[in-house]
Amino acid sequence: MSKLNYNYEGRTIYIISGPCGVGKSTLAKDLVNHLEKSVLIHGDDFLSMYGQGSEPPWEENLTIMWKNILSLTQNLIQHGFNIVIDTVVEDELQWFCKHFSHLKIKIKYIVLRAESQTLCDRLQTRGDTYLINRSLALLNQLENRPENKKYHYDTTKKHPNEVLNDVLTMTKFEL
Repeated sequence: MSKLNYNYEGRTIYIISGPCGVGKSTLAKDLVNHLEKSVLIHGDDFLSMYGQGSEPPWEENLTIMWKNILSLTQNLIQHGFNIVIDTVVEDELQWFCKHFSHLKIKIKYIVLRAESQTLCDRLQTRGDTYLINRSLALLNQLENRPENKKYHYDTTKKHPNEVLNDVLTMTKFEL
């Protein structure tokens, strides 16, 4: 087994939240391709990993997903990776971050948003009209959480390269 890199300094965990169609996956892929030694964790992969008929109830599924994201993040950080997490964050942020508070790790939290019509248009264009109602409900939920206000970033009229550059350079996303 290889020796673990316990020098966490300079490592960053990017947590990208937001409703469906806002650009989470695009930003996450762009970040991973831009950052040195980085890994992308898709929360949806953990939600859809079950065999037919094996999926637990929704709340339990979310709990399992977040425990898996935490465990995988801890493991990869020990190996010196930067982490990009692409998932909807509801009330798990504080719980997740406390596990890294003793380390010299930067955590950036970004809540992407877009105008309602833009989300609808994007989802229709990619053929995901079944996600429109969920996306609009998540937009409303995430925008109305006071703890998210500081971390909002509007992608409505932004090119993905502009979003990437802003996330990399803006300090407002640092926890």
